[in-house]
Amino acid sequence: MRLSRPARAILAGITALILLVIYLPLMVVLVNSFSTSTSLTWPPPGLTLEWWGKAFRSEGALDAVVTSVQIALIATIVSLVLGTLISLVLQRFEFFGRDAVSLLVILPIALPGIITGIALNNAFRTILGLQLSIATVIVAHATFCIVTVFNNVIARLRRLGTNFEDASADLGAGLWTTFRLVTFPQLRSALLAGGLLAFALSFDEIIVTTFTAGAGVKTLPLWILDNLFRPNQAPVVNVIAVVLVLVSIVPIYIAQRLAGAEKVPR
Repeated sequence: MRLSRPARAILAGITALILLVIYLPLMVVLVNSFSTSTSLTWPPPGLTLEWWGKAFRSEGALDAVVTSVQIALIATIVSLVLGTLISLVLQRFEFFGRDAVSLLVILPIALPGIITGIALNNAFRTILGLQLSIATVIVAHATFCIVTVFNNVIARLRRLGTNFEDASADLGAGLWTTFRLVTFPQLRSALLAGGLLAFALSFDEIIVTTFTAGAGVKTLPLWILDNLFRPNQAPVVNVIAVVLVLVSIVPIYIAQRLAGAEKVPR
């Protein structure tokens, strides 16, 4: 479809306006991380690198980063295993209620985070009688990280079809051998993309974490929330927020490149 020059100009203007609304606040956070002011004022009275040094020497922030990375890594591993298994079952086998199971798998990421957080909090504390801890946060994160892996893997399985697997079975290979030598190599990029997205999603999650984190469990988003309005902490929080944005962008960018670059053999 070809658009006239005025139509292209209008679409370009609308796109630029939308991008400006989305990314201008992030630029404000970036600039404020170099501000000489100890409060969130605009425009900044001056520029300094002092807050970056303090941020990287902050024990609370560094501990929160380690906690967030640990939770995100374990939740991602769990999501890769369970998301892949669910994808294989739903795509390769016919059974009663398959569509309902597929809906239930995707539902956690569609629900508002506060609903998921409240439900998991009640399940852990009231039904199971568990104390909230880092383990409950990992389980909570895995519930919605599974969806990212599931979506990537099942989309790849649908594109692949079963020709290669059927040929492997005809040649005498067992189920595990077929998966290891035929299916898994073709799923590697989808698994990597899904894992990167799951890690990014877990690393900066805050709503569900608030309801499932026990005493003493402090992830990076929770640390930012706790310190945002403390005296002299706003500039340090801006620095951590910038780092959090960068950490989130990298896996998402890599996942996007992997998803768009690879060509599936036919």
